[in-house]
Amino acid sequence: MRVRFRPARTFAAPLERRPAVLGGTTTLADCLVGLRLLASRRLVHGPALDEYERAFAAAIGCRHASSFASGRVGLHGLLRALDVGEGDEVLIPVPTHIVVANAVRYTGATPVYVDCHPDTCGMDIADAEAKVSPRTKALVLQHTFGFPADLERALALGRHADIAIVEDCVHALGATHDGRPLGSFGIAGVFSTEETKTISTTMGGMVVTNDDDLGMRLARYREHCAAPPVRLVAGYLLKFLLLHMLTEPHIHRHVRDQYIRMGRRSPLPRATADAEMRGGKPPHYDQRLSNGQAELGLRQLRRLNVNVAHRRRISDVYGIALQKVGVPPAEPPANCEPALLRFPIWVEDRPLVLSELGSALPLGTWFTSVLEEASSPASGGYEDGSCPVAEAAARRLVNLPTHPRVSVEDAEHFVAELHRLGALTRPPSAGKSLLAGEGPDG
Repeated sequence: MRVRFRPARTFAAPLERRPAVLGGTTTLADCLVGLRLLASRRLVHGPALDEYERAFAAAIGCRHASSFASGRVGLHGLLRALDVGEGDEVLIPVPTHIVVANAVRYTGATPVYVDCHPDTCGMDIADAEAKVSPRTKALVLQHTFGFPADLERALALGRHADIAIVEDCVHALGATHDGRPLGSFGIAGVFSTEETKTISTTMGGMVVTNDDDLGMRLARYREHCAAPPVRLVAGYLLKFLLLHMLTEPHIHRHVRDQYIRMGRRSPLPRATADAEMRGGKPPHYDQRLSNGQAELGLRQLRRLNVNVAHRRRISDVYGIALQKVGVPPAEPPANCEPALLRFPIWVEDRPLVLSELGSALPLGTWFTSVLEEASSPASGGYEDGSCPVAEAAARRLVNLPTHPRVSVEDAEHFVAELHRLGALTRPPSAGKSLLAGEGPDG
């Protein structure tokens, strides 16, 4: 079923509160700890780092965890520890972020892009099987939006083709398969605690594994990485405090424009450097996490179960609201419990939706490209037309927040407004029509 788009010019009365797309994982108490850390001598080095790594490993059910300045650095170090290098190929999904492709390319290996399923945007393992070659060394299995990917088929492919399965869990902290946390199935799992993720240290990443030799190699790589400068860590903590304040729903409704301008021109550290957007490697890429960030991450990790339970409740509300208007939500694989970082929805005309509702609703735009934030997909070596379902998703997806500042009433309102505008549409039921050259709704 396809819903005809009906442009609208009148809207419901503005909400008294307006959740932001991101945020909601931090508390005022976290901010007070952040202020104390800014004045302490344990901003860069200190005991929280080891404690955070141990707690993270325990949360995922793994023996080893190594922290890094970002998830992308952890992925790069992991690929190096797996001896991925010149002449190798690594299968990676689209849509994804340019930094995932970069982590592969910085090793000298070539990323090979694999298409996705339209409902969850998880990797299409059939397409991955077709793209395995004698040069394939690893497969990066992204649990997109927090939906568990097709783990059993991916692991079977890894065994059959003798390739390492790396779980990309940057969206999926807290999600499970058969009761086990994602990140504990492949040779290793990569997590992010960047400001948009399930827990936030402004920037940060973690790699977990049950392989003792690999854990030792990752620890050696982490020791090779430079400690972050004090000034940079102070910038991360200041941004942490500012984002907590600006994304508080009763404040955000008044300062949204300033918040957007800050994201574009803020002097505080940005998540993605200009060089990375062009496919280049920025200076000082190989860095560790700081003690101050670890302390903030540890506090939020202790609240992870409550955080994830809320995200599941809000995701259920979105799903029920969509079903009521005739648009079935995405279904996760069997025996899986998603932990949706954001809730993806297909719309018929995203530019018009953003124009009509972007100032009223917290509409996220992961993903606007098969390689998010890339200056162009070609900068990551992507060839247009090679992954048609992902390209369609990059034209049609919006996503709604699930974080703890989103209420049930907010979630129902968001779907109602999208439905009232006539914006909702179903994803293509399969990639066959796209592969045959038809439009995404063919």
